[in-house]
Amino acid sequence: MAEHTEKLFDMFPAVSAEEWRAKVDADLKGVPFEKKLVWRTNEGFNVNPMYRREDIADLKTTESLPGEFPYVRGTRTNNDWFIRQEIIADNAVDANTKAKDALERGATSLGWHMPEVTAEALATFLAGIDLTKVEINLSCCMRRAEELTSLLVDYVESVGAAEAFRGSIKFNPFKRELKHGTKAPIDGVAAASAMIRKAAGVKGLRLLSVDSAMLTNGGAYIYQELGYALSWGAQWMTSLTDAGFSADEVASRIKFDMGISTNYFMELAKFRAARMLWAQIVEQYKPECLCSAKMMAHASTSRYNQTIYDAHVNLLRSQTEAMSAALAGVDSITVVPFDEPFKTPDEFSERIARNQQLLLKEESHLDKVVDPAGGSYYIETLTVSLANEAWKLFLDVEAQGGFAKALENGLVQAAVNASNEKRHGDMARRKEILLGTNQFPNVNEMAAAKIEHDENGGCGCGCHAENQGGILATRLASDFEQLRLATERAANRPKVFMLTIGNLAMRLARSQFSGNFFGCAGYEIIDNNGFATVAEGIDAAVKAGADIVVLCSSDDEYAEFAPDAFKLLGGRAEFVVAGAPACTEELKAQGIQNFIHVRSNVLETLREFNAKLLR
Repeated sequence: MAEHTEKLFDMFPAVSAEEWRAKVDADLKGVPFEKKLVWRTNEGFNVNPMYRREDIADLKTTESLPGEFPYVRGTRTNNDWFIRQEIIADNAVDANTKAKDALERGATSLGWHMPEVTAEALATFLAGIDLTKVEINLSCCMRRAEELTSLLVDYVESVGAAEAFRGSIKFNPFKRELKHGTKAPIDGVAAASAMIRKAAGVKGLRLLSVDSAMLTNGGAYIYQELGYALSWGAQWMTSLTDAGFSADEVASRIKFDMGISTNYFMELAKFRAARMLWAQIVEQYKPECLCSAKMMAHASTSRYNQTIYDAHVNLLRSQTEAMSAALAGVDSITVVPFDEPFKTPDEFSERIARNQQLLLKEESHLDKVVDPAGGSYYIETLTVSLANEAWKLFLDVEAQGGFAKALENGLVQAAVNASNEKRHGDMARRKEILLGTNQFPNVNEMAAAKIEHDENGGCGCGCHAENQGGILATRLASDFEQLRLATERAANRPKVFMLTIGNLAMRLARSQFSGNFFGCAGYEIIDNNGFATVAEGIDAAVKAGADIVVLCSSDDEYAEFAPDAFKLLGGRAEFVVAGAPACTEELKAQGIQNFIHVRSNVLETLREFNAKLLR
């Protein structure tokens, strides 16, 4: 049989970027390409609707292989990340029981905040756990971190696991300053120096935390988390090499604890950019081995976008977030349980969180491919674009004296809080969407009874002090949740009646829009198939005991229907027009003041109705 050497696409002529653009411009019929199809990101650069081979021709990110400097394609030649579970327990006995159960059910990494730092507590927690196979990550009150390091090293060496041990102690002297704007009561460099010396015999123990997940959970944009994380890491490198340690000693003790937002492709690009930039930073400190420039990155799914209402949607968010991190080649992942905003995670939610990662491994086989995004025109462009913006921020922080100085001056906290404020504003106007919260809410769901704890509780070591300029860290959904909780706790639940009349398509679209709008405050929605006359609709609304009557029709018909409906209602309920018709000013002149449309500030509008209606 003759060998078939014909290439399938040879029969099609090549199409240039200019030809594609000409065709798009023709289809847009005069609408500017940049306005219609180019996305301006929050990260400070534009994203085009299409990329081609020539877009990455000059990029350097495609010139290395996984495991090769500068590690943009990964620090390893495999993608077998650790599945981490945070153990929630008040004592070592319970922590050990939960830990062993988690390991039997698929976890390969454990995290525990130790309430009591003693040799007995540590030994009890680690009893029966193979330290040559399981990653161990501990935290405690930062004043006890040096002591914990000594205890852990002694224990690891006593069980003969010093060579194979992998894990960390989360030492973060900047935590208090980030959270509350006040300095930690310890000398972070002195403590870190002592910890490094004590850990000399356990090379796989990371001690110096770059906890940029705090920034993600505070509302920071992706380029901000990355830029500040790099500056934070450089602060460790500078401070401790100045203290007499080699670049290799310091870099090999740093661990990046990073967050993951729901911006799927951008987060994937973030971790690739992070490894590349960090390797180049460490290189400047002249390490003996470039292997010291490998970033150790742990990723945690976001708490910032978790919701109390429609909480199972949190599973969808955290699943895509975990996928971003897994495909990006991080070293370990924590999937935050879906119920964490309102209660202590239980056995069910912790099991689901573990299984989300097991699905990525056992069902999707994401651990079998290293850097699957490598060479993608889109991802490679995102990686470089994001790296450029983060690098600008990094240089800006360095010019101001470095990360510690920027924290002391409140610059990092102010920048993150500004982003948080903008995102809450975007959430209020539905420019940023949380499904089930500010769009398509389940109006009949009640959540007050399931809230069991204050999600802003402290860790027991002075971290719950008064905020004097720290990161506010208010979840994106919190404003809308306060509205709905106020509705739940009120003596009356407002009823919103849809007076649908006239043009069929417009009245259906606007009644759906209005139901979603007022449903965000938890009001009862009464929809209708349509009324033949305005009078018929008003009578039905009054009979239903409506607190709000929303007129849903077409712009052209509002000039006639709205004045009639407003007069017939006679102040017996709040009157709202769904839309922004050309006759708005004329309607306002007749006393109609409430209009809702796509440009409305949903949050502020609903707050005003809550103030009027809740008793």
